[in-house]
Amino acid sequence: MKLTAIAIDDEPVALAVIKNHAAMVPYLEVKGYFTNAFEAMDFLSKEKVDLIFLDIKMPDISGLDFISSMPEPPMVVFTTAYSEHAVKSFELDAIDYLLKPFSLIRFIKACNKVHNLWLLKQKPVPAKDVPDYIFVKSGYEQFKVILDEILYLESAGNYVNFVLKDRKLLSRLSMQEAMDALPGGLFTRVHRSFIVSNNKIERADRNALYITEMPIPIGAAYAEAVEELLLRR
Repeated sequence: MKLTAIAIDDEPVALAVIKNHAAMVPYLEVKGYFTNAFEAMDFLSKEKVDLIFLDIKMPDISGLDFISSMPEPPMVVFTTAYSEHAVKSFELDAIDYLLKPFSLIRFIKACNKVHNLWLLKQKPVPAKDVPDYIFVKSGYEQFKVILDEILYLESAGNYVNFVLKDRKLLSRLSMQEAMDALPGGLFTRVHRSFIVSNNKIERADRNALYITEMPIPIGAAYAEAVEELLLRR
């Protein structure tokens, strides 16, 4: 089964670029290319797709208004020559934002983001298979730690501090070993020295995430993972 999409852009040349790039993505099936947004709207009323490649600047209706008008929109990747719309596009939960002219590599990167999210939706992890606790060795003892009590993990030399709601546990682990011990999808490494519990993030800015008002720095190498995490929230 392939990821299905349509592309909407009032410029035929821009659609041709998407068509050429899409032909290079094996898991992607583009079911239609539209220069008229209302024709695309009519198509979507009859057939569902997983993704829309959507131009923002169009003559009759903007891409932002188009997606806002849909009660249950599919995933969207905005395409535009105007960078000033980036913030608004992410407010609408866009998966990515392609600034024209974009390369094949940049297009594939956006498709990969969408595909990863699509695969998660196709194969949700059954709740019974997700443990709600782990055992953490601290000193000579093993402590049962409920996952929901973990706020974040912080590197401390050759140790990792598990920061919980009401206590801390220091364990002799590397950050990678700690990450491997945690169930996938619930925690994200956001810095070489920090792993956060995804659902404990209260707010974020360009440089940090905040958990109980504690600023957790975002490392440059992990910025893309943080961006994807915030888009999923």
